[in-house]
Amino acid sequence: MRIRVVSSREEIFTLNPNERIVHLAFRPSNKDILGLVETCPKIEVIQVPKSYMATVSKSIEMFLQMQRIHLLEGDVWGHRKDINEYYAIPSSVIEKIKEMKTEGKSTEEIEKKISRESKLNPGMVSYIMTKEAPV
Repeated sequence: MRIRVVSSREEIFTLNPNERIVHLAFRPSNKDILGLVETCPKIEVIQVPKSYMATVSKSIEMFLQMQRIHLLEGDVWGHRKDINEYYAIPSSVIEKIKEMKTEGKSTEEIEKKISRESKLNPGMVSYIMTKEAPV
């Protein structure tokens, strides 16, 4: 699973229309988010850093909910955009989630443990559980 890291407004309009998970590494305006949804019609998740989450307007949050797009708070730890425009979630993380699900661990338990070990936020872990590791 890969997260497309976008570090500037100008980059939004150059994205592949098939992108499903995007991390915005800048403070997005309503216009930026609408442009992203328009450019990438298949988008499922937009992730923004915690410090920027508070500046996302309620109207955009409602718009994304209506479009069934998850707005998550989180970071891509240790990622260098100059080396690769994608942040890859290690397959070991996905395997660990599957393993814990088969052991019968609760969703909260899995989110807590995986987010602590992999530095992914619990919302992203929850998304991975539903998309990559369904029961």
